[in-house]
Amino acid sequence: MRRLPVTLISADVISRMGVIGQLRPRPEVLLLDDTEGDQAQATLVIADSVDEPTLRALRALRIRKAPGLVLVVTHIDDAGLAAAVEHGVLGLVRRAEASPERLVTAIRAAAAGEGSIPADLLGRLLQQVGALQRDTLGPRGMTILRLTGPEAAVLRLVADGYDTAEIAAKLCYSPRTIKNILYDVTNRFHLRNRCHAVAYALRTGLI
Repeated sequence: MRRLPVTLISADVISRMGVIGQLRPRPEVLLLDDTEGDQAQATLVIADSVDEPTLRALRALRIRKAPGLVLVVTHIDDAGLAAAVEHGVLGLVRRAEASPERLVTAIRAAAAGEGSIPADLLGRLLQQVGALQRDTLGPRGMTILRLTGPEAAVLRLVADGYDTAEIAAKLCYSPRTIKNILYDVTNRFHLRNRCHAVAYALRTGLI
């Protein structure tokens, strides 16, 4: 099994050593020295809470495009949860639940670009997203999900009855590019075809 290179970040030396002691024997991961961070495929951040120092660390990691952020945290509330996700965290593990198996699972998922959040926290996060859409964005005619400029232009022309070649000519794109744009939209929003994409975009106010 190829070992996944991981870098650890923690202001608390005792917490850092505890996690190192849990992960070092695991054959799935390879713990890197501080000087080897550029080789990491996942980044494990250990903190007591999602406070301002933790957010500064996460912000710096996001700017550096550090891969696969996993946060191990003692305490987290709804605001901290939303802030962690906003700052690029893909995996979240409560320190009390941070067994070697759970840490490895979260690390491997984050390295693959997949999320790993405890079910109750995921439920709270989804409730926050729903409340934001329902109470704040919806009344203003806005939506969390957005289209790029080219995506919106293509869907508007599809809605006006133009075919792929005509849309390509109008927007100065190749027909292949138009097909790729439509594929990306239908795939991202889990839609069946271009007609479904137009209907969805109109219904949700995306165009």
